[in-house]
Amino acid sequence: MIDLKTHNLIVNKEVNENLESILKRKLFSNGYIFYGPEGIGKKQTAIKFVKEIFNQYSSNSNSQEKIEDNNHPDFLLIEPTYLLKGNLINRSLADTSKNNKETIRIEQIRNLKTFLAKKSIESEKKIVLIVDAHLLNEAASNCLLKTLEEPTNGIFILLTSRLNLLLDTIISRCQIIRFKSFSQKQLSIFIKNNSISSIFNIDEELNLKYLITSANGSPGKLLNNIKIWNELPIQIKNNLDFPLNDTLEILKISKLISEELEIDQQIFLINFLQKKCWEKTNNQNLVKKLENLKAHLKGFIQPRLAWEVTLLKIAFEDL
Repeated sequence: MIDLKTHNLIVNKEVNENLESILKRKLFSNGYIFYGPEGIGKKQTAIKFVKEIFNQYSSNSNSQEKIEDNNHPDFLLIEPTYLLKGNLINRSLADTSKNNKETIRIEQIRNLKTFLAKKSIESEKKIVLIVDAHLLNEAASNCLLKTLEEPTNGIFILLTSRLNLLLDTIISRCQIIRFKSFSQKQLSIFIKNNSISSIFNIDEELNLKYLITSANGSPGKLLNNIKIWNELPIQIKNNLDFPLNDTLEILKISKLISEELEIDQQIFLINFLQKKCWEKTNNQNLVKKLENLKAHLKGFIQPRLAWEVTLLKIAFEDL
């Protein structure tokens, strides 16, 4: 019934079977929490689940398109927002490079009360999908809790990778659908079945192995890793015989990385090097130094200096 396999999603069999059972019995809970790592397919699965619920009440052939466009009269998508010049801007519409504080605000939860109060048009159920529900601020969380406690014709689906940040009282009122990370073997099969290695021009099997390892079981993260890898300048790729032990080469590569790569690309590179270094050396101290480098970059320390200091420490202390 639910075809979960797409070009960027692996079927999670346990989740699929659970949702199939819910749809078959038509005994819907007031709330569901789709919980699991980022990039594991929670949102795609939720949209297909919503579509199947609506299909039980209507044969509208373009319901999924309406849901994906947030244009279905009985469906409401709530996502984190940024406050820009007094206006709330949805994450999907915002220039995230210029904003660093995203949250789900009480105004958004109040709006969903208005949505739920209206009569359903194409379905007996109204459905609210809340993306990254762990970003609900305190006022929004309390407002959502009150809404969950009230009898309505609505179904709530909360997506989160941080279950511990949700109110216990919200969790207790929802059924948890747990998404597990995929194994490296599953991700390798995913790569092979979708010919992704050829699409992204990856011809080095060992580097692909490190990309899979650094994805931590997430297909979405793996695709992003491959995308970033193929955007890296060839001069950087050719100088990743890490750890380095030549001072001049360290200074050159630090300059190149800081000038050519955005911070998110530099963070990716650190994750990649951590996996590569651990497999080659099993040196825990080296991996910790790279972790500290990541913290420095996130803390807005001058990137070139951070790379130089870290790589020089590794060269003289760990080799």
